[in-house]
Amino acid sequence: MSRAFTKEQDDAPDDLGERPISPFRNLVTRNGLSLIEDELAHLQRELAQANVAGDRSAIARISRDLRYWAARRETAELSVPEAGSDVVRFGMTVELEDEDGETRIWTIVGEDEADPSKGKISHAAPVAIMLFGKPVGDVVKINGKQWEIVSAKI
Repeated sequence: MSRAFTKEQDDAPDDLGERPISPFRNLVTRNGLSLIEDELAHLQRELAQANVAGDRSAIARISRDLRYWAARRETAELSVPEAGSDVVRFGMTVELEDEDGETRIWTIVGEDEADPSKGKISHAAPVAIMLFGKPVGDVVKINGKQWEIVSAKI
């Protein structure tokens, strides 16, 4: 096998496939929208650098990610909850308490902004879906435990 043939294959970008787009509405908070726009700007800078360096693999990866984030920006629906509402909605921080006094606090955000380790859950998560439309004082059953909605605020 000729070295030229091997080199050509080594330089060829991997077929990465497209990043999957969620079937759920692309609801975003103001912060989530800002994060999408920041990611787009960051990737555009990276793509320019990869083009200058001639890094075909990086160009393919960054281009794929740019297509994903451009689609997310295009379909983003900014959603701001009504001030003063005590009914759980997208963008609200919800505090739950169980019968033993244990509490959980979650902020319901868009899928791209979700980070459960920081208390941010996606609006498409089963817990968020279960909480939507429930007023403060209502009780929900999560994993076999009763949780009272103690507060819901922006």
